[in-house]
Amino acid sequence: MQGQTKVIVATHKKYEMPTDELYLPLQVGSEGKESLNIEKDCTGDNISKLNPFFCELTGVYWAWKNLDIQNVGLVHYRRYFKGSFDFFVKGKKKKILCEKDLEKLSDFDVILPKKRNYFIETLYSHYNHTMYVEPLDITGEIIKRDYPEYFSEFEKLKTRKSAHMFNMFIMKKDIFDKYCEWLFDILFKLKNKIDYEKYDSFHARFFGRISELLLDIYINVNNIRYKEIDVVNIEKTNWIKKGCSFLKAKFSGKKYEKSF
Repeated sequence: MQGQTKVIVATHKKYEMPTDELYLPLQVGSEGKESLNIEKDCTGDNISKLNPFFCELTGVYWAWKNLDIQNVGLVHYRRYFKGSFDFFVKGKKKKILCEKDLEKLSDFDVILPKKRNYFIETLYSHYNHTMYVEPLDITGEIIKRDYPEYFSEFEKLKTRKSAHMFNMFIMKKDIFDKYCEWLFDILFKLKNKIDYEKYDSFHARFFGRISELLLDIYINVNNIRYKEIDVVNIEKTNWIKKGCSFLKAKFSGKKYEKSF
C-alpha cells in the first residue's frame, strides 16, 4: 500500500486528534450541527443527515464521493490501528499507525483490524441475541436477489464466529470505490424496504452494524489481499459490564441498550 493515503478519523464531538499527515479528522453527522472546525461530512455529495442511522458510514460515503487519492481509510476518534507514531491523548501515549508505517504494507490491498472472535456464538446468533434481526434478514434477501454470487458467503454468518469488526480499514481507492458501490446499493435498498424509524435511537443505527458484517463478505468473495493489524483503544472498555450484557442477551433475550 503506497502512494497518497488519507485515513478519515470519524468523530461527532471535540476530541484530540493525531497530527500525522496520514489522518483527516471528519465531523460525521455534521448537517445542522455546530461546527467542530474540522472537515465536515455535509459538504459536496453527502448523506450526512442519515448519520443517526448510518453512523460512521456517512463519513465513508463522503470519502467515496469527495476524495480523489490513491488509498482511503477509516478509523474512529476512540479507536486506531497500532503503529509507531506517538499519539498523546488524555495525558497518555498511544502508538498508532502513521504514514511511514504504510511503507511496510505495500504487498497488501487492504488493511483490517484483527478479527474479533465470539467463541460461543456465531455472528448471526450474536446479532440475533443482541439486536433486532429483521434488518439483517432483509439484507440477506436483497443480496440473494441482486448479488447472488455473494449469498453463500452471507449464509456463512450462521456458522462463522469471527469477523473484522469496527468498520475500520484502509483500502486502495479502486477497491474502495467498488466496495462502496456494492455496500451502499445494498444499504439504500434496505432503507427503502424497512421502517427504520420504528426503532429507538440505539437500534436504529443498524445500517452501520450490518455493514460491519458485510465487509468480510465482500473481501472473501473477491479474494482481496489484506493485512490484519492490532487495534488501539483510546478509552477503556468495561469488559465486565459488556460481558454481563452479552450473557443477558444470550440467555434471557434482553437486547443491548447502548454501546460499550
